[in-house]
Amino acid sequence: MREIRATSRIGVILVTGGLFVALTGGAAFAAGGSPNGAASQRPVFYEGKQVTVNMFEVPSSETLLDHNKSTNTIYATNDLDEEQDFFPVIDAIQGEDFNPLWHQVLIVFNPGFTPHQFTSEDDVLAAAAGANPEITLVPTDEVYRCSIVRSK
Repeated sequence: MREIRATSRIGVILVTGGLFVALTGGAAFAAGGSPNGAASQRPVFYEGKQVTVNMFEVPSSETLLDHNKSTNTIYATNDLDEEQDFFPVIDAIQGEDFNPLWHQVLIVFNPGFTPHQFTSEDDVLAAAAGANPEITLVPTDEVYRCSIVRSK
């Protein structure tokens, strides 16, 4: 009988300990967010429409840029690892020359121009063109893996 009680107590301790680890580990995970799950989702614009993408930075991006000439472009006001001033703009979605690899290009507003939200690649490129461009586009060496997870 004592053997059964000891086994039961050990079982209760193991189950309780397992639940504690699972719950506290899960809470820590939820607080920090997964770099590959819902925590990495963000709104972006494509041709005037807001869509949601899931993204994470790909290591060794310079090599990818050298060997993959079909990457898409994601225009952002700040590095994508940072909080954005405005929603980024993408240049493709699934079914339209879509590649899951996105080259980050930063939008820098030139002096004398008020920063604002762009909603399409055409708007971004027009603002960067001409004799007195509103913005300067700064290519980076960063590549992100993105997928469209929801359209509005």
